[in-house]
Amino acid sequence: MIDPVLIEFGPLAIRWYALGYIAGILIGWWYARRLVSNEHLWAPAQPAMSRQAVDDFLLWMTLGVILGGRIGYVLFYNFDVYLNNPLEALKLWQGGMSFHGGFIGSILAIILFARSRGVRLWSLLDICAICTPFGLFFGRLANFINAELWGRPSSAPWAMVFPSAGPEPRHPSQLYEAALEGIILFAVLWGLAHLFGAFKKPGLIAGTFTAGYGLSRFIVEFFREPDAHIGFLSGWLTMGMLLSLPMIALGLWGIIGSRKRTL
Repeated sequence: MIDPVLIEFGPLAIRWYALGYIAGILIGWWYARRLVSNEHLWAPAQPAMSRQAVDDFLLWMTLGVILGGRIGYVLFYNFDVYLNNPLEALKLWQGGMSFHGGFIGSILAIILFARSRGVRLWSLLDICAICTPFGLFFGRLANFINAELWGRPSSAPWAMVFPSAGPEPRHPSQLYEAALEGIILFAVLWGLAHLFGAFKKPGLIAGTFTAGYGLSRFIVEFFREPDAHIGFLSGWLTMGMLLSLPMIALGLWGIIGSRKRTL
């Protein structure tokens, strides 16, 4: 396996996990600037926001993702452990982020920024949605390098043994998620935006992303090992599946509602 630490300078360590988040955020910021600079995507209306506004929003979104992701992990997956050791929740470098928590934190950041700057809410949601797969892709690669969130035992020829997961070969479910949530979902959203003018139907991209992520995560959960301290909630149902179902419903609601919205 790849060493989770890229470089060490005494007590200071640069980890792939942190670099994955930084890469996702910076590439998403770069792409968002390109989107608002492309007037064709929004015509005949004006772009949702200026490039300066995108720059200002970067900090809001970063805080929403990191704080929401960590708080979500603490509440959804490991509440008892962090309740007894609250300072452990501050050790972000050890891993432990929840996408569903980061999603909620991001939505709050988007709503607050849109209201404070007079930006069209649904359009801002669309911009963030199409940029998010970058972060998901690099984040899942970081999970793979960290040898965490591994898959269930498998006899597939591409199965691999993960440290701390026992001697059994397992599905590299992190790579499945990187492909579905990162590459494929981005390709779908890019097509909607650049080929079908989806920015002119506010909420269509955001709804497609939300439903698409929920469906992708639900599928991958069949190959991903449930968290040991949670296990299966009922029969084959996992916490990841349970948290994804509302996302699918919310995404479908956004898609249906976009038919009535115009810029």
